Amino acid sequence: MALMFLRETIQAYRQRDPAARSGLEVLLCYPGLHAVSIHRLSNFLWRHGFTTSGRFVSHIGRFLTGVEIHPGAKLGRRFIIDHGMGVVIGETAEIGDDVYIYHQVTLGGTSTEHGKRHPTIGNNVIIGAGAKLLGAIEIGENARIGANAVVVASVPADTTVVGIPARAVARTGQQPRFDPYGTPCDPDLDPLLHDLEVLRAALTALEARVSRELQDFEI
Repeated sequence: MALMFLRETIQAYRQRDPAARSGLEVLLCYPGLHAVSIHRLSNFLWRHGFTTSGRFVSHIGRFLTGVEIHPGAKLGRRFIIDHGMGVVIGETAEIGDDVYIYHQVTLGGTSTEHGKRHPTIGNNVIIGAGAKLLGAIEIGENARIGANAVVVASVPADTTVVGIPARAVARTGQQPRFDPYGTPCDPDLDPLLHDLEVLRAALTALEARVSRELQDFEI
């Protein structure tokens, strides 16, 4: 089982990361792979009642990789953490298969109550660097979370969200694709830029109106 996990995860890294030259390089030099491997052990201990041992193993993993994954979190297959440093995954977080996240991502809770309080991530989701997903929200399959987005509400499947707070943007094409950092490259899809353009157009129209009224007043 462990060998199968390593083999398929290494293959996933090589398929999605052009910097991965060989399986040996991924095995030796990718902290995301190391962090997830250590989590498999800490989660095993946690599920079998050795909670303190599980927390200690996860603490060692955090020290070695810069990635903090609570031993109670549930991770799917072929889960990739790119770069890794600063990633935080909370206790009740659930992550599906083929999920790809970047550094500085937080899957955090917004409640001090026991029970479900962290995000649930569907299959084939990409979460860009610096994104914060907070609370017991659900991220649908094939969703894309843009870099530095703050997500506090559930995101439907096949949806791209960007910004603070995160808002949906149009997605070109029907087939799921790999969007690096979860962010569309087309600036026309950015809702913030769209709002700024609307404000710019309104300001231009207002300036033209004021100019006409001043000319009429002078006459």
